[in-house]
Amino acid sequence: MKLWFGTLRQWHWISSALCLAGMLLFSITGITLNHAAQIEARPRVLQKQAQLPAELQDRLLTAPPEQGLPAALRGWLEGELDISLKGREAEWSDGELYIGLPRPGGDAWLSLDLTSGALEYESTDRGWVSYLNDLHKGRHTGTAWSWFIDIFAGVCVLFSLTGLLLLARHAGGRPTTWPLVGLGLLLPLLLALLFIH
Repeated sequence: MKLWFGTLRQWHWISSALCLAGMLLFSITGITLNHAAQIEARPRVLQKQAQLPAELQDRLLTAPPEQGLPAALRGWLEGELDISLKGREAEWSDGELYIGLPRPGGDAWLSLDLTSGALEYESTDRGWVSYLNDLHKGRHTGTAWSWFIDIFAGVCVLFSLTGLLLLARHAGGRPTTWPLVGLGLLLPLLLALLFIH
């Protein structure tokens, strides 16, 4: 036990170093999320229309897909719109294709009518603040970011607990330690009970 307490400070500074950038990001975006109504956003909307090549249209009309995205159609869409459709779900309904393309800080979609060959595409970019807010919430960020948030949260727990143990270790010479820890626990609890309805 004494050996573990001897390495406590090391665990604390290592966890501090690992979670520093994430804590700054999540703290700043906590403020921007809390004041989202006051932060003016000017979304940029990009719209494109195109016509499916006749040869590809004939092929798809002859054997209309019920699900998935045929390779030739995927290649044409990606080239025409300069986007990636990897991992995106294609929804077919009555000869129409719809693909939602949500992402952090924005949204996009495309719609293709096989009968007319008309393609419509719309992309909305809500800016960097929205992008960072979506990272904070884990909105449309994918598996890698989800893992990062989970690991980061674990490192923050380690940082907090080692900090608490360091406080306990040195509290004898600092009489305000436990009143401040108590205030840190009591203040959010009182605010939640008294002002959140």
